[in-house]
Formats: sequence, C-alpha cells, structure tokens
Amino acid sequence: MDFSFLNKIVWGNSIKSILLFVGILLLCVLLKKVFSRLLSRLLLMLFGRFGKELNAAVFVDLLVKPVEFFISLWLIYLAVNQLSYPLNESIYTRKTIVDKVEVVKTITIIQVVDKLFLLLMIISLFWIVLRIIDFIAHVFAYRASLTDSKEDDQLVPFVKELVKITAVTVGFFVTLGYVFEINVLTLITGLGIGGIAIALAAKESLENLLGSFTIFVDKPFVVGDFVKVNGIEGTVEKVGFRSTRIRTAEKSLVTMPNKKMIDTPLENMTVRNYRRIKFNVGLTYNTPVEEIRAIADKITTYINSHAQTNDDAIVTFENFGSSSLDLQVLYYIEMMDYNPYLKIKEEINFKIIEIVQQSLGDFAFPTQTVIHQYEAPPADPNK
Repeated sequence: MDFSFLNKIVWGNSIKSILLFVGILLLCVLLKKVFSRLLSRLLLMLFGRFGKELNAAVFVDLLVKPVEFFISLWLIYLAVNQLSYPLNESIYTRKTIVDKVEVVKTITIIQVVDKLFLLLMIISLFWIVLRIIDFIAHVFAYRASLTDSKEDDQLVPFVKELVKITAVTVGFFVTLGYVFEINVLTLITGLGIGGIAIALAAKESLENLLGSFTIFVDKPFVVGDFVKVNGIEGTVEKVGFRSTRIRTAEKSLVTMPNKKMIDTPLENMTVRNYRRIKFNVGLTYNTPVEEIRAIADKITTYINSHAQTNDDAIVTFENFGSSSLDLQVLYYIEMMDYNPYLKIKEEINFKIIEIVQQSLGDFAFPTQTVIHQYEAPPADPNK
C-alpha cells in the first residue's frame, strides 16, 4: 500500500504530522485518567509500606489530579512537537554588534512554547511533591491520634506547613533558574542588603514566626487545651506560623497572632486541677440567725459530699447588703470539659434553691422602703 500521501504538505505540515498531533491529543483525552491512576499506583508502591495502616485510596485520590495534569502536559507537548508550522516561525528578531560582528538573535514560537511547557512541568512536579507531603502528614496525623499526648497532634500540621513552604520556595528558585535563566546564586547573594530591608518590613510577621517556635519549645499550651488570653476563652484548634486559632464557647473561630500568645498573660485552664466557683446568695433580712447558720451548714455539707467537688467548700455570712443578708459560697469543681462543668454547677445551684426554700428563709430581691410622714395643716385663726 502506498503511504506516500502522508508526506503531502497541508497548512505547512505533513499529513502524517497532523494525524500524529490529533492522535496523541485523543489519547490524552481518552486515557489520561487511566494513566494517572496507574502512575499513582506505582508511586504508592514506594510509599505503601510507610502508610500501610491507611487505605490506599487516600494516597491515590491525593495524586490523581496532579498526576493527570502532568501526563496531559507531556502528551500535549509531544503532540505539539509533531508540527512544524507555525512553531518554527520567528516572533522576535534583534541585531547586535559584538566585536564588530553582527549577531542576530531570533526567538521562535517553539522556543516560547518550550519555556511555557517547562514552567508548567515544574509546577506539576512540585504539585505532586506537595500532595505526597500531604499524604505523609496524613499518616503522621493518624499515628498521632492513636497516642495520648497532644503535643504530636500540634506538631504534625506545623511541620507539614514548614515542609510545604520549603518545597514551594525551592520550586520558585528552580523556576527562576531553568525557565527564566536567572543565576539564582547571584540573586540570593544580591539579596543580602535587600534582605535586611525586607526583614524590617516584615518585622511583625517574623515576630509571629518566632512566637510559633517559642510555643513549641516552651509549651505553654497544646492543641485541645482550653485557654484564656487577652480576654478570649476557648479551645486551641491549631498553631500555625503566624497565628493560633481558638474556638470559643460561642463556636466562633478567633485568630490570635502568635506574638500576643506569648507576650500576653495566658491562663491555661486545662492544666489546673479544679475550677473555682464563687458567688453570693442573698437572704431576706427577716431570716433568723439560727436559720442562716443552718442554711450555710447544709449547703457546705452538700457541696463537700458531691462526687465532682473537693472537700474545701466554705459558705460564710459575707456582709449586710442593701436589701439582703449575703452568704458567700466558695467551692471547687474537678477540672473537666466545659459542658459537664456547667451541668454540675447547675445541679449544685438547684440544690441550693431547694435548701433555702425548705428552710424558714427566703431569697431577697432589691427592695426600697419609702416612709411617708403626714403633717397636719396649720389651724385657721379665724375659726
């Protein structure tokens, strides 16, 4: 069979080149998902033993999109290189004189396309690297969840972000060197003086970064601790490079700069053994003294006998209020999560109401006594 027609030139390219171009593009569309999953499985063989306790689908799902993008780039680049026109056309020409010799520099479309594909290739490769870092961090986070310590739960996301930022930085300099042909070593050396200016401009960010390292070294708190800082109370969810995220009791998320977390007095309420409860109970002024003593003794006995309190409760006659005789109630609840703490406090408050209502006393409320003095009008002298 004669295939000489394949060498016929159409639109500046042979029919053979055009068919190869279209065929490779169709192969890319039809089989890129198959190739991406196959390559993901091959990569899984390298990391499979490392994350054998996790489902392999986690690793594959993380890599499918970046690997698919990488394979598509290769196939498209291979397809484009089958064509000659208009890729070999010049888009820029510059003439210079070097040692009295005219030098002509020409930039063609294919050179621009090569640089563009090289840039996209580097991006896709580092995208794959970042997804592998995500998987490794996922494995370590799973292992950290199996331990009782919360320090590793806090450390894993921090190290993950640190490694990813390092990878992105390396990718940036690789791009400058290979795509834009910039001497990276000279660039880094030249940033010596400029780096000082950048450091001064980013002073606050650097302070927050140093604050994050201080938090990990000094360990004033870990993820999951209930803290109170700068008037904000909540549970620490994450410690990042710049800030710490705190989930408040209202379920709102507060982002606190790390510098404030170490410079501001911080109360870690998780590490204390007990929560202190202190309030006043106001009784009416007509309550007998003996009954006041009995109420105070009954409240003290009940609180000390409660399973979730210590035996240091004390109820004393505090002072003479403007409209009540005030008993001060002071006791401690064993440290626990916030919601159970509220329920125990509520239980004790209800019992105090019962004790007062079963006695001869009663709760006082703000009252005022108005004394009106009647004065008789003066006598009429005419009568």
